[in-house]
Parts: sequence; C-alpha cells; structure tokens
Amino acid sequence: MMYFARWKVTLILAVLVLGCIFALPNLLPARIDDRIPGWLPHQQISLGLDLQGGSHLLLAADIDSVVRERLTSVVDGIRTELRKANIGYTGLGIEGNAVKLGLRDKNDIEKARPILESVTEGMQLSISPDGQVSAAFTEDKVKEITQNAIQQSIEIVRRRVDETGTREPTIQRQGTDQILVQLPGLQDPERIKSLLGKTAKMTFRLVDESASPEDPNIPSTSEILPLATPRPGEAPSYLVQKRVMVSGENLTDAQATYQDAQPVVSFKFDSIGARRFCDATKNNVGKPFAIVLDNKVISAPVIRDAICGGAGVISGNFTLQSAQDLALLLRAGALPAPLKIIEERSVGPDLGADSIRAGVYASLIGFALVATYMVLAYGLFGFFADIALIFNLILTIAALSLLQATLTLPGIAGMLLTLGMSVDANVLINERIREETKLGRSPIAALDAGFRRALSTIVDANLTTLIKMAILYVLGSGPVKGFAVTISLGILTSMFTAIVVVRWIMSVWLRRTRPAALKV
Repeated sequence: MMYFARWKVTLILAVLVLGCIFALPNLLPARIDDRIPGWLPHQQISLGLDLQGGSHLLLAADIDSVVRERLTSVVDGIRTELRKANIGYTGLGIEGNAVKLGLRDKNDIEKARPILESVTEGMQLSISPDGQVSAAFTEDKVKEITQNAIQQSIEIVRRRVDETGTREPTIQRQGTDQILVQLPGLQDPERIKSLLGKTAKMTFRLVDESASPEDPNIPSTSEILPLATPRPGEAPSYLVQKRVMVSGENLTDAQATYQDAQPVVSFKFDSIGARRFCDATKNNVGKPFAIVLDNKVISAPVIRDAICGGAGVISGNFTLQSAQDLALLLRAGALPAPLKIIEERSVGPDLGADSIRAGVYASLIGFALVATYMVLAYGLFGFFADIALIFNLILTIAALSLLQATLTLPGIAGMLLTLGMSVDANVLINERIREETKLGRSPIAALDAGFRRALSTIVDANLTTLIKMAILYVLGSGPVKGFAVTISLGILTSMFTAIVVVRWIMSVWLRRTRPAALKV
C-alpha cells in the first residue's frame, strides 16, 4: 500500500500540475480571452446572478391566447371550406374554448361532416340532429399545445437573449406555463424586458380604403390598428384588412441599416415568402401596404412597383437602437404566446462583489481554523493533510472552470463545507494510524493498516453524500444545483487528495526519514 510505481507518481504529479494550470486563470482579470495564447487554458468560473449582479425575470406565457388563435384559425378554415362546398351556416364563431355554428339545412349534415372533421382534426366534434355544430380541444390537446408553446417560447427567448451578447444566461421552464430567465452581469435590463415582452408577430396586410377608421360601421373583414409611432400630422390609426398577405414566418434575415440617412430595417424572405410578396405587390400597385407588428402598424407605404426580389425595407420613425431591436426580434422569430413579466429581481454588482468578498474571507478563515486544528491534533501528519486540503481547493476550482459551472452564493457555501468534509478522511486515517501505533506495530505497518482499514469507511461516507447531492441536483433549482455540484466535486477531489496524495507524501517521508516510531 505504501509503495508507488514511477508511473503512478508521474500520474499524481500530472493531475496536480494540471489542476494548478486550469485554476490559475481565475486569479487573472475577467475576460482574459484576448490576453493569453489560445492553446493555454483560459476558462474561468462563471459567476451566478447573486455574485455577478444582473436580472432575474419570471415570465408567464398567455396560453389562452394561443388556444384562441388556434380556434380562430379553425373558424377561418370552416368558413372557407363550407363556402367552397356551398353549405349554408349561421352563427359561426368562438364561444369559450369551442367553435360553434349552425347548419341552415339539416340535409347538409352528412355532406358537411367530412369537411368539419378534416378542419377540426384533433378536436372533439359534435353535430346534433338539428344541425348545431360544436368543436373543442380535448384536455390532452390543450396540454400538447401548452407544451409546444412553452418549448418554442424558450427557444425564441434564448435566441433573443443570445443576440444581445449576454453571457451565461439561465433560461429554463418553471411550472406548466412559466419561463425563468436569469441574466448575470446584465447592464441594460429595461432593453431585455422590452425585447422579451414583445410577441414580434409581423404580418403584411393591405390597408382597407373602402372606409375610414372613424366610420361607425367598418367591414367585418377589416380592423382598426393604431400606428406604432405616429408622426406629426399623420393619422393615429389605420383600417387594415384582416387577411394576411405575407407572414413574418417567411422571413429568413433582418438587419438594421440606413436609407437616405435614416435608420431602416432590411429583410429577406424565403422562396415561399418571396413568391407571396411578389404576388401581393404585383396585384396591388398603387395601394397602401401595412406592415403590422404585434397589432400595431409600423408603416403603411404605397406600393409603387412589384417587389419580386425576395427582399425589402421597413421604414418608420426608427432610431438606430429601435431598428436594431426590431431586426433582432425578426431574426429570432415570433413568440407563439405573449409573455408577461410576473416577477422581477435585480442584483447590483456591488452587492455581488460584497458576497464574493465575504465568501473569500469565510473560506480563508475556515481554512486557517481547519489547518490549525489538524496540525495541533496530528502534528506532521496534520500538516500533510493541510497540503492535501490546499490541492483539494485548487482541483475543485479547476474542475469548476473546466466544466464552465456557474458559481453562486450557495456554491461558495458548498466550498466552505467541503473544507471541513475534506479533512474527515485524514482524521479517520490518522486515528487508525494512532491505534495501530499504540498496538506496537512498525511505522510502515501502522501506515499501511491505517489507510487500508479507513478506506471502506471513507468510501461509504462519501458515497452516501454523493447520492444526496445527486438527489439535490435532480430536484433542486439553479442555486441548489450549484451547491450540489460544488459539494460533489469537492468530495471527489478530496478522496483523491486524502487517499492518494497524502499516502504518497507519507511514503516519500517514510523512505527518507525511516523513523523508528511514529508520533501521531
């Protein structure tokens, strides 16, 4: 047990040296990527929201609007298909979470049934003998819609946040219809809130010139939409047709640029969108074409010529920042459901710096107390344990850096707890060695028996703790997961330093000094 082959010594030294190398970047200033060669390790521990400062947002998705939008789509589909089949109907509309209508002629029930079943696929369809039709989503279908909407929303929120350059954001689902967003180091929370609060559903629609927004009776196929940023002398609203000529879903790119010294947003369509945009502009030359974002008209330019190149420009009363934000939203895509901020917390960088300072002081004090106790209790062997404790901290920091784990305040607490837990193994080993020495064993026999007999207890105790940390990681939230990761890494590195490194140091000391008796 006390003999180490040369390859084992080389492996131990290599692990310790690599640990120092990977931990070293954390002592250097932040953002060191450009200051050291690329072939050297440069990963630093990512600081969490409570240490770096930033914003914590809890967003709730309006699932009811998604369901209602799907129902509206079903209503449009039923209207189109029944008119094609020359089937009369009355009262087509949405009541609660169901689509309802009545067939004028009972004899059309069988003719209408396959049409209605096709349009309302995935819904519960009921047709009474008197021609009353009702179609509603099943509970499983609503759950599926909710699941898809949240997953899509998380992906789009992630795209929007990434486009702003925020480092190490945490974006995850919470509950059934909520999204947790944590943005460490965020400098402009209001801009992020503005970006996340916009659905960014863009449509291109024709302006209805048959009536005025001030008219008491407007066509049922049109609606009044406000102008997003009205200019002096410009109408505050437009009467816009409900029919969507081209959807923002067909956009492939959007960039902020300049035209006539004014900020604008250039955009490009995919092949389907380009064809639809070309047809829409070709057939409506001379008519105003409204660009609508989240039910607000950005601009309504008059179509001068057919635009068939698959690209165009959105002009409006933009600043450079608003043009960049609009381009970002269009690139990231539209949210399937509006998101509402229901909880917001901000942590200032000064508070985070105070937490880091307090954590460092606590770690130093904790290390000093543990190291002093070990030396007083076990003398030279306690000093060997202190050396292992130093390498344990270094290896834990190196592992956190290498894994790019996020260190939070509970994570610092985990490192403090690891300081005390790390020497538990050495306490067990030293007590075993002390017992063997009292029984009159030789130094090498006492050391060998001490390590061998303490090993099973050390493994059992640490394995139990690792199982608890795994449960915490699976069931806990972000800070709790950080605590679990830190403790787990600390346990794994402590087993290496306490069992392997300390045993190697003792073997070197034993060969060089060859003591006649051990003084533990």
